[in-house]
Amino acid sequence: MTFKIHVIEVKNQLQNYIWLLEETNSRDVVVIDPTEAHLVEEYCQKNQLNLSQIWLTHWHKDHIGGVPDLLSNHQIPVYGPREELSKIHVISHPLQHDDHFQFHHLKIEVIAVPGHTLGHIVYFIDKLETLFSGDTLFAMGCGRLFEGTATQMYHSLNRLAALPPQTKVYCTHEYTLANAQFALHVEPDNLAIQNRAQHIQLLRDRGEITLPSSIELELETNPFLRAESVEDFAKIRQLKDNF
Repeated sequence: MTFKIHVIEVKNQLQNYIWLLEETNSRDVVVIDPTEAHLVEEYCQKNQLNLSQIWLTHWHKDHIGGVPDLLSNHQIPVYGPREELSKIHVISHPLQHDDHFQFHHLKIEVIAVPGHTLGHIVYFIDKLETLFSGDTLFAMGCGRLFEGTATQMYHSLNRLAALPPQTKVYCTHEYTLANAQFALHVEPDNLAIQNRAQHIQLLRDRGEITLPSSIELELETNPFLRAESVEDFAKIRQLKDNF
């Protein structure tokens, strides 16, 4: 069985990405955090993909906006955070930390990462060395603390930092250039950050996507993963909020 990851660039103000995971023999596909239904439908039709599952990381509208319309055309399961059932009524398969489920023979592990929202979960696929990180871990950044505390987010990020270094990180926004500029501000002498910032600027100048990242790269260049204590993390988060 082989799998392939596709991306749809939403081109909205928040610069969302919708990720799709395809099992190439069956052409069955999972959509993760579908912002807009019509973009998913058009992409699946154009590429002859069969929409078969929806995975949600958290309740924010730019992550779940397309789900009702997709469900009006497809009778498929919706996986999402148990903690946010009151906000995402369409979840058919509520998930919590350490739960596992399958897409074909692929085993998906659920990791709870409260901070950005209280119920935020992410999807880790060991066999594909892949993490769909929602709005918790960004390339060179992390999500704002809308509901959770700095302590929660610090521990959530540490959970992700402990994944295998080669794990590819697929987050849901193109915030990398702004994050790189902030990282340079926090660690101006970090050579890895300098090099990565240059590379990201080149990619964006060419209109190219900056993802996926990797856990290894984030440990070298992401100030939030490099924070050594909750206090350190909270200080950096506050700096970023006002940057």
